[in-house]
Amino acid sequence: MDPGKNKDGAVSLSYPMLTRANYTAWALKMKVYMQAHGVWDAIVPKDPKTVVEDKVDKIAMATIYQSIPEDILLSVVDKETTKDTWDAVKVMCKRADRVKKARVQTLKSEFESMSMKDSDSLDDFCLKISALVTNIRALGEEVVEAYVVKKILRAVPPKFLQIASTIEQFGDLEKMTMDETVGFLKAHEERLDEWIKRSNKGGSEQKKWGKESNRGGYKSRVRCFNCNLLGHYAAECRRPKRDKESNEEVNIAQIPDDEPALLLTKREGEKERMMLVNEDK
Repeated sequence: MDPGKNKDGAVSLSYPMLTRANYTAWALKMKVYMQAHGVWDAIVPKDPKTVVEDKVDKIAMATIYQSIPEDILLSVVDKETTKDTWDAVKVMCKRADRVKKARVQTLKSEFESMSMKDSDSLDDFCLKISALVTNIRALGEEVVEAYVVKKILRAVPPKFLQIASTIEQFGDLEKMTMDETVGFLKAHEERLDEWIKRSNKGGSEQKKWGKESNRGGYKSRVRCFNCNLLGHYAAECRRPKRDKESNEEVNIAQIPDDEPALLLTKREGEKERMMLVNEDK
């Protein structure tokens, strides 16, 4: 759109190109350019009763043809006058503008209704958010970064509520970018996954220990002093009880030598007493 000069020193203008999203600005610029060339009367004559000269009309028509894309040009090529061409372009763009606004509203509603489930991947969810924002912006609608950041923090599932609340309270949401927000959430997710793995590992070890205990993992090393076999205590022994060989009876649950045991001893005529022993004595 920079003006230049031809060989005669006259100013030549590069006309703005019409798009689906810039009709209003395009129409304002084209009016000024056509006035500069003295052909605006072909569209809005000063005197409605005045007949537009054919040369003026052709120049005005050529001016419009240079500033519209091919698909629109093919739609208005059958118009006989510049005024008819101008009005047809206006109707097409206004209709397209209404369609665009409806599309923008649909995308915004979809954007607002989005929410992330516990089973959703954070990366996949943010890609969907980003794609919607890109489509809305492509239609000429402004979407500020803070609006996207706040939406993400509202849409995350419960496992992100703690970090989302922290970001909202202590972060500058007006300056924070979408990439920064996603980075904070991913760091939190990785730490959370690591903690869950550790918790599951600890739980598995406890379950394993419990199963071994139920199967007699520790008890399998206990020796019955009644039958001298492993796997049970004397009180559980089903074999005949051994006769007392002395006035002193020591109730000992024999276990490996390297493990201390708290034993109950009883001597006839005395009360029961507890003692810790590490040797077979």
